[in-house]
Amino acid sequence: MVVAPLIVGLLLLAALMHASWNAILKSDSSDRLATFGVIMTTGTVMGVCVAPFVPMIEPAAWKFLIASVLIHVAYYTCLLKAYSYGDLSHTYPIARGLGPLLVALVSGQFIGEHLRVQDIVGVLLLSFGLVALAMPLRNVVPKPGSRHGLATLFAVLTGFTIAGYIIADGLGVRSAGPTIEHRISYIAWLCILEGPWLLVLAIYLRPATVWTHLARSWHRGVMGGVIANLGYGIAIYALVLGPMAHVAALRETSVLFGALMGTLLLGEPFGRRRVAAAAVIVAGLILMNGPQLL
Repeated sequence: MVVAPLIVGLLLLAALMHASWNAILKSDSSDRLATFGVIMTTGTVMGVCVAPFVPMIEPAAWKFLIASVLIHVAYYTCLLKAYSYGDLSHTYPIARGLGPLLVALVSGQFIGEHLRVQDIVGVLLLSFGLVALAMPLRNVVPKPGSRHGLATLFAVLTGFTIAGYIIADGLGVRSAGPTIEHRISYIAWLCILEGPWLLVLAIYLRPATVWTHLARSWHRGVMGGVIANLGYGIAIYALVLGPMAHVAALRETSVLFGALMGTLLLGEPFGRRRVAAAAVIVAGLILMNGPQLL
């Protein structure tokens, strides 16, 4: 089963949106935790505005919803750590590329979605590209405070959490109910339950500086929050319409958007080898989500 062209287009839009909010978060060097908190709080407000107008999700979906929230907490922790130690163009492709790889590896056993031959080839291409992308560039002086090994470690851990929440949300939205409104309700309640907790944590840890930061940069987080939650809402809905590994793989073409934003907008080094590695990753992702070839 291959997703329809309309869903492909929506997932490409979701990929661009995901890379955009990650670039917004990474570019904030003053208080990244507070900005992340505003991003999440914006999602909560969006969910609260939607929830009263859609039916409640089916009881069977709640266990997946709660699991997704817990996995997302681990995801945010690992993501912030990865960004604190390394460049966006290094950590982002590893984290986003590893997620669909792991989903593809377990989809047959745990979800009942079995891989085609070309899917296996796509996974191998993606894995090779990840290894090449993760290796440090030669003749590049690391930025002060950067630690390549820790950045790679937390990027890999982020990839595991991505695979976890993709599976949890895929199963959750499929069991949320029979109508489109039930699926939108699942997305809304996910935004609500994730809540403003990161913002509360930032205020608790740095009460003397967070309010000044928010007064100066609140619009950055709000803009990132609208982009992030709309993009992930599109991705969750697509999980109903196609195999999880394929949907996840297509969404993670965001690795190119993220790498290019890190290089072109944030001034991070990329290099020819990383360009080639990114192309190999995308080739693997496209092969996994393409029509039957092999």
